[in-house]
Amino acid sequence: MENQNAASRLPRKRRSLAQELVTVLSEQIRDGELKRGDKLPTESAIMEAHGISRTVVREAISRLQAAGQVETRHGIGTFVLDTPSPSGFRIDPATVVTLGDVLAILELRISLEVESAGLAAQRRSDEQLAAMRAALDELEALNAIGSDAAAADFQFHLQIALATGNRYFTDIMSHLGTSIIPRARLNSARIVRDDQQQYLQRLGREHEDIYAAIARQDGESARAAMRLHLTNSRERLRQAHEEAQAQQG
Repeated sequence: MENQNAASRLPRKRRSLAQELVTVLSEQIRDGELKRGDKLPTESAIMEAHGISRTVVREAISRLQAAGQVETRHGIGTFVLDTPSPSGFRIDPATVVTLGDVLAILELRISLEVESAGLAAQRRSDEQLAAMRAALDELEALNAIGSDAAAADFQFHLQIALATGNRYFTDIMSHLGTSIIPRARLNSARIVRDDQQQYLQRLGREHEDIYAAIARQDGESARAAMRLHLTNSRERLRQAHEEAQAQQG
């Protein structure tokens, strides 16, 4: 039987909804409300209980998987593993507040995700590739209606990390969370000179190039596509950062 204690409604705080859900479920695992072997409620049940989207639920579950707290058995459900040990690494999204902060995060991402994309291309399964495709499709759909797509954007990058088969890549990505997505923290109108739609279309093409390289298992092209994507993001932000400083001066 699914443990219904996980269905308590989430408080609304400044932290991302996904992180709030991670916190709630982690506390229930630590406190023994959710025990090893217990099955979590379905995605639909969690969505209804907390008033959140499927993307948010999946991001939270991915973070719990990366932390070794749960495992998903496809076609069956998600189950609790051992009680987690505390992690010493954490970047609080609340501290990522300026363009300079996001530029620093992007430098970290370039060093991490370029190799992650290459390894994912070499090691990914068909199922993992399908998860990347689903994240991109959701990202495109949310962008088309002008909704906040940061969680779907993060999910795409997290799925790439998961496909490396190296839990340390996934651990770092999970702890970074949506703070790695610039538009989760900043007004995109300040980032780009052209209109929002052109900006999103360009990001979409960059994501598709990464996906295509991983799909054909071309590690070098995947690395190059990820480097171009993150370097472009860094340069767009750097330009906005310089303009903001000039205006203040």
